[in-house]
Amino acid sequence: MVKKDDPAPVLVNIGFGNMVAGAKVVAILTPGSAPMKRLREEARDRGKLVDATEGRRTRSILITDSDHVILSALQAETITQRFLGKAAQIE
Repeated sequence: MVKKDDPAPVLVNIGFGNMVAGAKVVAILTPGSAPMKRLREEARDRGKLVDATEGRRTRSILITDSDHVILSALQAETITQRFLGKAAQIE
């Protein structure tokens, strides 16, 4: 239930027009290590993997508070800057 005084959710572009609610993201990770590959496979097995890469190489992994794993084709640094830019706009 959305109240009148609640601020609109902050949406951040994670590439190719795909957006994620900024308040729901817990971590932004790089995908290169073996633990990150296991994290991706476990999320796929649980049905909690969201692939937003549009068929391109995965360059970052976002973890949400609902335990979803989101794959993005943008660098983790790029997404982080977008989050920081949105935070500055709110203040």
